Amino acid sequence: MKKINFTFLLAILMSMVVSSAFAYDAEVDGIYYNFSSGNATVTFYSSYSSGNANAYKGDIVIPESVTYNDKTYRVTSIGSSAFKGCSGLTSVNMPNSMTIVSSYAFEYCSGLTSITIPSGVTTIGNSAFYGCSNLTDVKVSVTDLSAFCNNKVIGLIASNIGKPVSLIDKDG
Repeated sequence: MKKINFTFLLAILMSMVVSSAFAYDAEVDGIYYNFSSGNATVTFYSSYSSGNANAYKGDIVIPESVTYNDKTYRVTSIGSSAFKGCSGLTSVNMPNSMTIVSSYAFEYCSGLTSITIPSGVTTIGNSAFYGCSNLTDVKVSVTDLSAFCNNKVIGLIASNIGKPVSLIDKDG
């Protein structure tokens, strides 16, 4: 009886691991998304420990909208840990439709050197850019930086004093 219970428990645990390994609704043009209420969230390819580092590489341009199964979704957020550990990621350009960059979104993206944050972003989560040791070009297209006062973007800029960091408002 104990062997049957152990086997049953092991089967349940294995199914949980497999179902959480791919936590996205669809991949469109190399970017992984979850969809809800007409909006799309950029998400991670797989669990961090099983290979998210290879999911995103090079320069990423996130589109304003994405079409999947004949339905168009507005891209409004980057999910928690979406790009975490993607050491081959070098730059990210977010669309004007973006409003949220979730916690840990770019954590440990050691190859990330440039990011453009549009004026629509009002929330940047805790440690969104933690461990981005080579991030030297931060373009922020907002007139009111108060939305960023308690998050890691301002801390990131302060921690890069001595490196060439640019903070550009929407007027250039």
